[in-house]
Amino acid sequence: MSPSSDMPSFTKSPPELQEAFSTAVDSFPEAERRKMFGYPAAFANGNMWTGLHQDRWIIRLPEQHLDRLMQVEGAVPFEPMPGRAMSGYCVVPQSILDDPDELHDWLHLAFEHAQSMAPKEPKSTKTAKGAKTAKK
Repeated sequence: MSPSSDMPSFTKSPPELQEAFSTAVDSFPEAERRKMFGYPAAFANGNMWTGLHQDRWIIRLPEQHLDRLMQVEGAVPFEPMPGRAMSGYCVVPQSILDDPDELHDWLHLAFEHAQSMAPKEPKSTKTAKGAKTAKK
């Protein structure tokens, strides 16, 4: 059976964007790094606050800051798939990516926002002591 033609094909993030992401997140040693959609992402309290998706850098902000960021040319809502916007997330515009100090300021707001959110429990794919569950 062939994959559905409705499934999007994702491309890897450019190496220079991955390096910039890693360097920027180094400023937040409390951040947990893991993958989201197969791309590098940073979490606080189990909540993603920034990450990469293909050739885009995304950020999660509270509404008042998100509204302000959306006024910057090139900022758009983050849609991992067309028509499927993720609430609270925005694509960071190139002008901000080109300014490390401004990028850090936005990342700091995003990190604080994630820390203020209720913690998410880690998702576990294993049952207790590795027991298998029976299918009915």
